[in-house]
Amino acid sequence: MANHSSLPSQKYAASERQEYQKPQQNEEEIFYSVSRAAYLTVFKSSLDNITTKDQLQLVLQQTGRNPSNRVLNKYWTPRTKELNFDDFCAILKKEKPATKNELLKAFRKIDTNNKGYILHNDLYEILTTKGEKMSQEEVNSVFRLAEVNSNGKLDYNKFCSTFFKTCEQCAKVASERMDSNSKAKRQQFGSYIEKSPERSSSPKSSHGNLKLFDSETSTRKAENKSSRPSSARSYKATMSTVINMGIPGTRTAKLIEPNNLKDWHTTSTKGCFFLEDNGDIISHHYKLQVSEKSTVYLTIKPLNLSKVEGKPSPWMSVDTSLFILKENNGRADLVSFTELRNKETSGWKGELGVGVYWLIPFTTGCRLRKKKKQTIKEARLVYRDGNEDLVLTPEFKSALSDMFDIIDLDGNGLLSLAEYNFFEMRTSGEKCDLDAWEVCKENFETKKNELTRQGFMELNLMEANDREGDPSDLWVTLQTMGYNKALEMTEACPFVIEVHAEKCSPRLKAVSLESSNKQLQGAVCKSVKLKGDAKPMDRYEDVIVYTYKNDTHVTSVMENKSDEKLILQVNNEQCKNCISSRGLQVFAVELLPKSVMVCQHVMPLNEKQEWMYNCVQNILS
Repeated sequence: MANHSSLPSQKYAASERQEYQKPQQNEEEIFYSVSRAAYLTVFKSSLDNITTKDQLQLVLQQTGRNPSNRVLNKYWTPRTKELNFDDFCAILKKEKPATKNELLKAFRKIDTNNKGYILHNDLYEILTTKGEKMSQEEVNSVFRLAEVNSNGKLDYNKFCSTFFKTCEQCAKVASERMDSNSKAKRQQFGSYIEKSPERSSSPKSSHGNLKLFDSETSTRKAENKSSRPSSARSYKATMSTVINMGIPGTRTAKLIEPNNLKDWHTTSTKGCFFLEDNGDIISHHYKLQVSEKSTVYLTIKPLNLSKVEGKPSPWMSVDTSLFILKENNGRADLVSFTELRNKETSGWKGELGVGVYWLIPFTTGCRLRKKKKQTIKEARLVYRDGNEDLVLTPEFKSALSDMFDIIDLDGNGLLSLAEYNFFEMRTSGEKCDLDAWEVCKENFETKKNELTRQGFMELNLMEANDREGDPSDLWVTLQTMGYNKALEMTEACPFVIEVHAEKCSPRLKAVSLESSNKQLQGAVCKSVKLKGDAKPMDRYEDVIVYTYKNDTHVTSVMENKSDEKLILQVNNEQCKNCISSRGLQVFAVELLPKSVMVCQHVMPLNEKQEWMYNCVQNILS
């Protein structure tokens, strides 16, 4: 067998994989992100209030501040009972943390001879007798951090470097902890923030069975039914949105296939949604080239890999849609999205002009989400036969076969280098170069310079042999592809896309594997604003709630046209037979000035029963 050491078979843990590029945050967003991370090191939620001066001191210290009693007393007076997260942010803006130069300058005022150090006894006397006097215990803790040398001297340059490095590390750990906590992330952040255009015309009024009413009406009805949300309290503004939904699939217009579709030009491709550790969803993105103005029919649906008749794959209930955007001078403009459905298929029919289009798959995340960790018996991946040779177990081979079908995007039964590289980027964060691909073709079964299903099995067996039967790397591959320890795909949803054009041959190509980026979230916001019902909040006309509904889900988008940041509480406790993309019944979202964001998506928990969307939005600050 030829040398295969250059083949990128080594897989890395999820934390070591190459991260997908996220939209850059502006200065204001970074400030609130860092502030929230610090707040969540002390409290479980940014809705929790600071109730003591000691808590205020502790949470300020998490941001690198070291507030004096004078500063604490300025914000925590004898009349203060509590402070909220917004108050905390306001304090941070007023009380800037000391810079390294400022701290060095203070030390140099003591070190009048510019020796670069201060004697322990001199500093002890200053700290315990001047200004806000420190206790002996507090001074000793300072010296423990400062590592006073055996001569009783403090190297204050080293102390300053250590102090600020520690502050930076604490802030980094706090941010990483928040990012890794998908529940905290969903609770505190909106899905998307974009700059709002100038004030447009008045929003559309509600119609049909969509009911929007103010806090007074809501309270009266709630009191009559004794069903007021458990978290009810005094708010600056409150609005409720109620939509009585029937059984899915019984109310709205169905997706109808064109009569002469068999005569149209057709192309198709596969792809997959993958659930990340932090709750984000990534998927393949595609470019569609249309060479002649034509009527086009697009569909997307989950890919059923089950070989048992009458028992479809468990992810078939995951909702899938396609957003269509046209490239236009460096930007992508929303054309439409697949709104009509027929069972699990979502589709759109319309006219597309000559040009290049982005097709971006979308799922609400209501049914593709992190599940509670359960104790699962780990499946066996390999074993040794009578000759002591490693062999793949039938269960593992079945999982690999399904995996092959998913990454075989064009469905020709072979893996091209481009298709294999999507797999490599997902599982290891690296691409297979041409030299490594040649090694692959020398060692494993190929056909027409592409890897066969058997060759893919051989590659994974080689990986097991490289580790002398240790399945650790194989499990990394499986888990990044959405499998659990029982070899069940629970955190991924493969799908298939078909494009039919009446007058030309469409060209469709997968170009990336990335998260639901700003471009996609912007398209979701625009589509909801265009097709949804809109209502400004009572007494806050600059805050508009857009609600879009179809047969399968409800999407809520919020727009803040004002110049102030607002925090809104969203309460789903009165919903019936519903599941939210947030995974929470009550959560908070932050609306930055002049911004638009997706609040949540809601779907029926049981598709065979009626469901009711009953959401209460409250402005907290």
